[in-house]
Amino acid sequence: MQMNLPNKLTILRVLMIPVFVVFLLCDKIPYNNIIAVVVFTLACITDALDGHIARKNNLISNFGKFMDPLADKLLVCSALLCFVELGQIPAWIAIVIVSREFIISGFRLIASDNGIVIAASKWGKLKTISQMVMSILLIVDFNYSFFNVLEQVFIYLSLVLTVISLVDYLIKNKGVLNEGSR
Repeated sequence: MQMNLPNKLTILRVLMIPVFVVFLLCDKIPYNNIIAVVVFTLACITDALDGHIARKNNLISNFGKFMDPLADKLLVCSALLCFVELGQIPAWIAIVIVSREFIISGFRLIASDNGIVIAASKWGKLKTISQMVMSILLIVDFNYSFFNVLEQVFIYLSLVLTVISLVDYLIKNKGVLNEGSR
């Protein structure tokens, strides 16, 4: 199997995750947060690019359908676990966000088994954007009142959008579970 550009970008994103984690967690490395935010931002850019390139050039593949969402979840879950480790977010918030990702992945698997493709909703896209902004703010971690408030706003905005997107997803796709039980 020859790898197309979108799939290479997805693999690159997965490979960037341990680099991001090392720099985020290792405060003995000079400028670790700056390097971590650059790596995280580049990983987010590859997420936007791989899907755009795949759709534009008709390069959608089964590998991409499987690995792209998995790479996204690995990136988000890795960042969340680091933020819990660093004391930047409470564990319960990370658990809610990670749980949503597992639930949606399971739903998509059932849908896929039944030949149903479930597109991302506007709520899911807003959730992803808010999580990326939250992550960038937490990585940079400016120690100013305004930024501390902004970090908190994006933590709870991400949490709320996570729950809204989950409920929206389940309501819109409740028939998928019925299809799977036949």
